[in-house]
Amino acid sequence: MSCSNIFIPLLVSSFLLFTFLPGAAHGSKKCYIVYLGAHSHGPTPTSFDLETATYSHYDLLGSVLGSHEKAKEAMIYSYNKHINGFAALLDEEEAAIVAENPNVVSVFLTKKHKLHTTRSWEFLGLHRNDKNSAWPKGRFGENTIIANIDTGVWPESTSFDDKGYGPIPSKWRGGNVCQINEFQSSRKNPCNRKLIGARFFNVAFETYYGKLDGKLQTARDFVGHGTHTLSTAGGNFVAGASVFAVGNGTAKGGSPRARVAAYKVCWSLTDPSDCFGADILSAIDQAINDGVDIISVSIGDQYLVHPEDIFTDEISIGSFHAISNNILFVASAGNDGPTPGTVANVAPWIFTVAASTTDRNFSSTITFGNGRQITGASLFTSLPPNQAFPVILAADGKLANATTRDASLCRRGTLDPAKVKGTIVDCLREGKIKSVSEGLEALKAGARAILMENQKQNGGTTLAEPHIMSCVNYPNVHPPPIPPHPHHNITATTDINKITASTTIKISPVKTFFGIKPAPVMASFSSRGPNQIQPSILKPDITAPGTNILAAYSLFASASDLLVDGRRGFRFNVLQGTSMACPHISGIAGLLKTLHPHWSPAAIKSAIMTTATTLDNSNGPIKDAFDDKLANSFAYGSGHVRPNLAIDPGLVYDLHLDDYLNFLCASGYNQQAISALNFNRTFTCKGNHSIDDLNYPSITLPNLKLSPETVTRTLTNVGPPGTYNVTAKVDGCKIAVVPNSLTFTKLNEKKTFKVTVQASSVIQSYKYQFGELIWTDGKHRVRSPITIRRRK
Repeated sequence: MSCSNIFIPLLVSSFLLFTFLPGAAHGSKKCYIVYLGAHSHGPTPTSFDLETATYSHYDLLGSVLGSHEKAKEAMIYSYNKHINGFAALLDEEEAAIVAENPNVVSVFLTKKHKLHTTRSWEFLGLHRNDKNSAWPKGRFGENTIIANIDTGVWPESTSFDDKGYGPIPSKWRGGNVCQINEFQSSRKNPCNRKLIGARFFNVAFETYYGKLDGKLQTARDFVGHGTHTLSTAGGNFVAGASVFAVGNGTAKGGSPRARVAAYKVCWSLTDPSDCFGADILSAIDQAINDGVDIISVSIGDQYLVHPEDIFTDEISIGSFHAISNNILFVASAGNDGPTPGTVANVAPWIFTVAASTTDRNFSSTITFGNGRQITGASLFTSLPPNQAFPVILAADGKLANATTRDASLCRRGTLDPAKVKGTIVDCLREGKIKSVSEGLEALKAGARAILMENQKQNGGTTLAEPHIMSCVNYPNVHPPPIPPHPHHNITATTDINKITASTTIKISPVKTFFGIKPAPVMASFSSRGPNQIQPSILKPDITAPGTNILAAYSLFASASDLLVDGRRGFRFNVLQGTSMACPHISGIAGLLKTLHPHWSPAAIKSAIMTTATTLDNSNGPIKDAFDDKLANSFAYGSGHVRPNLAIDPGLVYDLHLDDYLNFLCASGYNQQAISALNFNRTFTCKGNHSIDDLNYPSITLPNLKLSPETVTRTLTNVGPPGTYNVTAKVDGCKIAVVPNSLTFTKLNEKKTFKVTVQASSVIQSYKYQFGELIWTDGKHRVRSPITIRRRK
């Protein structure tokens, strides 16, 4: 930890000075993005093409502002590579005039987006020395290039060491760009044959807040999130990974032999929502141009609710151009669950990932004086295990001027040291995926430890977090939903609710438990469907591990990520969220890309989705931690990822650019705008296209009536010749599949089938029903979830 003592205070003070500067003033002007679709220069632009594109942006903006010079002053980004558009400081009237140009697809204010392992890979069935595992079959993701758009990277992490790596793949077009400052005596070029590139994008951030200190103009990660997600996707095998001496094991990414590149777009040390869309869009444009295979983005806007947002959301726009260039785009579903309809990153060309648990827990047991016990999640406890301490409800320990609500949440300046000192304080959990500031308030008030009590929205999801003091997070539900370990005696939390002045408790040391059942369980924070923009597309697509994930971390960041937390120098840390689930899928996709380099992004996505499971490790249906009821497709999409099956799916539902353009036609988007998305601008909407006929690996019919409705799908054979037979079922519906048997005689052969669904009157109107369609040849099982809602 001492290696960072000189470097860290300098940067902390520098960033604190910056943090409290007033926002940059630009009068009435704000940052607008002007989106023009695709470039006419195609997928391999020359330097002349880039200059020409930027000049055309000056032309367009200059026609409104009066000159090229004024256009150059106003423009902060020219997206001149694969995404056609620019970001500029404009007032409302100027933006409205620009929007009237017939070549403009959309004009919109840039938005703030927010940041949404040792054991998880074994839980998914991946084993280093098992020849039947997807790791050796997929050659550990060798030479697949994974781009991570996040908070940057800590390049000195062993997860990114390049020992044993050969030359950088020739498909990499990012050159030797490594925008990372030197860390004390570290090598001059922190990038290598593993971490092959690092860039930062902060013009929009600086436009809003003012100029960053020069020491912070770097792709180096100061908060740990980007290092964590990138190492989860593509980090090396690293033995001895642990935090606070728990979780000891070997850290690794899903594609441990992949090449990785970091693109830093999030800058605040304190606000996870300070990732500006204009910066994100520039990073996506650069990653496409650099020749990456997969883009992983653990970031998202608030969930979108307007159909036009598909053309006014930077991630939606950028991901479309990634797919157009044969790059798989993986993104997190968001952490706004369990509220229905909160899922983010919902465009059909995005691979949207929900979060669920693994079969490992970091646990500590709370023992009351009467012998009753509650077990919860914890990363460390430093209290003497055999010593009892008085416990106090935070609301009972409040200052006279604090509200009961604020004190219950242990908010800043609410606890009275005269009441709290020497006790264990019971606080209500405020954050869904991160809730560590409560401990800071309790520590200031002289508490010995805290108990973190879940609120209703948290359900039974307990999280082991790097608190600033001893802490146990426990579920506040009756009866307890999902025991952290089958051998623990867990009672309802009525003991906590009956705390008196004489109540005492003991807290046990933290232990790591494996083989927890049931698992996975859907995390209560994971955002849920239905898709608010296009209900005919099921979102999320898949679920993957996203709770208590141990991975590489930034040596600069504190364990809790609180600026006042002096515990720094951690090589690994435990984090939560769909942000952690997303890179699991990116890493698994890397294995498929290595084994099947010519597969389209949609084929890889289909392989992962159609081989997923809706069963947990006790062979029962996956549950929801929110209410202990059965989860459904709006929580987990197609189900829980199974990489060992995804590597050999048998059949896939494939999609290409024209399919997405036809989908936009069927959705009623403007013909001119759709044409602009195609680089040669020759696409026109022809014939009758149905939204429901997009060749998606799931079937969703949100407007079903009592009359039958038919959808079409096409399967592509990616395995040996064989005959597949189908079964399909949705309770309360009649389903017919024609033909009900498909015989494939060669590789890449395509077969089309139709599914007719008719709802019966026994189905309650406006209530969703869930079912499935399965094709199988006896070995492969190609499953698609069916989701229907009867509308009268």
